[in-house]
Amino acid sequence: MMWPSTSQGKWLSFYITFASGAGFALFGYDQGVFGALLDNESFIKTFNNPDPTLQGHITAIYDLGCFAGALLTMWRGNHFGSRKTILAGCIVLIIGAILQTTSYHTAQMIIGRFVAGVGNGMNTTSIPVWQSETAPAKWRGRVMVLQLALNQCGNVTAQWINYGMTFISSNSVSWRFPLAFQCFWAILAMAFVPFLPDSPRWLIMKERNEEALEIIQRLGGNSETEDENRTVHEEIRASVQHEMSMGKINIRSLLKSDSLQTTRRIILGAGTQLMQQWSGINALFYYLPVVFASLGVGRNLSLILSSCNAMNMTISTVLGALWIEGVGRKKLMVWGAVGQSICFCFISIGLSLGGSRWEAVAVAFVFGYSTVFALTWIAVPWMYPAEVNTQRMRIAGAGVATATNWINNYVVVLVTPVGIRNLNWRYYLIYAVLNAAFAIICKVFYVETARLSLEQIDNIFDRSAPIESIEGAGGGTDNEKAASEALPSVLHVPNRHSKSSCN
Repeated sequence: MMWPSTSQGKWLSFYITFASGAGFALFGYDQGVFGALLDNESFIKTFNNPDPTLQGHITAIYDLGCFAGALLTMWRGNHFGSRKTILAGCIVLIIGAILQTTSYHTAQMIIGRFVAGVGNGMNTTSIPVWQSETAPAKWRGRVMVLQLALNQCGNVTAQWINYGMTFISSNSVSWRFPLAFQCFWAILAMAFVPFLPDSPRWLIMKERNEEALEIIQRLGGNSETEDENRTVHEEIRASVQHEMSMGKINIRSLLKSDSLQTTRRIILGAGTQLMQQWSGINALFYYLPVVFASLGVGRNLSLILSSCNAMNMTISTVLGALWIEGVGRKKLMVWGAVGQSICFCFISIGLSLGGSRWEAVAVAFVFGYSTVFALTWIAVPWMYPAEVNTQRMRIAGAGVATATNWINNYVVVLVTPVGIRNLNWRYYLIYAVLNAAFAIICKVFYVETARLSLEQIDNIFDRSAPIESIEGAGGGTDNEKAASEALPSVLHVPNRHSKSSCN
């Protein structure tokens, strides 16, 4: 076993994945922790029995903070790099957690939620970029999925801690401790990140070429020769130089029509996050105990069901890692959206017909939706923006995508309590229709990125790329089709990177 600071090869990839996973476990914990507190006896008494509208604002202000953190990272992330941004995000989140834990007034809780959200927005923008730029192409999808599995471990922890706290619900510890526990995941991430390297692509973009070569050698370990590592280095450097020749990065770069199709790639990445939020996951996720209560389930059982559902999502996410590369991103999004639409139809039917049997059907399809989501949509929107954007726009593109996620998350979380109260079963029909539409959008507009290096993905979109065969790139028929869909004038993707130690 190697220590993080001296690790290389698979051990180095393991430590980067673990540190990234700790950051995403924090993200999952934050998503799952607050919903159960809204029915907590001491919490309600402390904050003067907030109505559904105020509950929505207290819960959703976290997402506005995440939105702000994503925009901040988009603005300054390239300057500091992903690793330093993750460390700063963890520190900001700890400050927010302390503010929430010590709250006695609604205003302080709202401020604490917002500050914690800023930190999480920084993390959720930077972590996928750091992970994707340091993971080998052949298992990049799998490590990203496993990262989301750790995200669900955070959610499981939140659900069971909340359940345990119900036995002392009249004591303020029952809601203060779960909020304070956010710090654990942040500290765990901070314990590893300082000892791990920056992305070699970011280092090359900053003209720190020797340092980048050293990191490439560490990532390759003993499985790559010196010549192979130098070839990888030169290919990344050539790709970065080609992108940087397109001009200085500014706000206009986000909307510029160029040979790299920068705008289209940003829209595709942000689109995955928009669709994920309007697929209905956080209409259920943030308020799962409340949702189960609306299905006629008692508070104690609803918390147990929420915990079991979180465990179900963790297992399903791990299983999703087995086919993320074989099936590919595009097919998972298409068929996942179809499955989610069907589940919401049955949730609506169960609620509309009522009675214990049909409510049981609705509960079953809440679990069914969670399973389908974990197998398909949970990971792709977090990896796709980091894969599809150019090197110079990767952090900015991921920032746009993550900001899109959080602003839409904010809207969904804000309207859900009011929607459930006023529309009842009809509220879930909205998500059934949206998921059906998303399946069509993904089928028509999206391209496959599985098993391709980041440089090969560039070639799918690069109008100036020469016509060569993609054979040997590990992309297969789906990627040949993706290339032809993306660029009608370019029939195949060039194989500039047939063997890579870090994409």
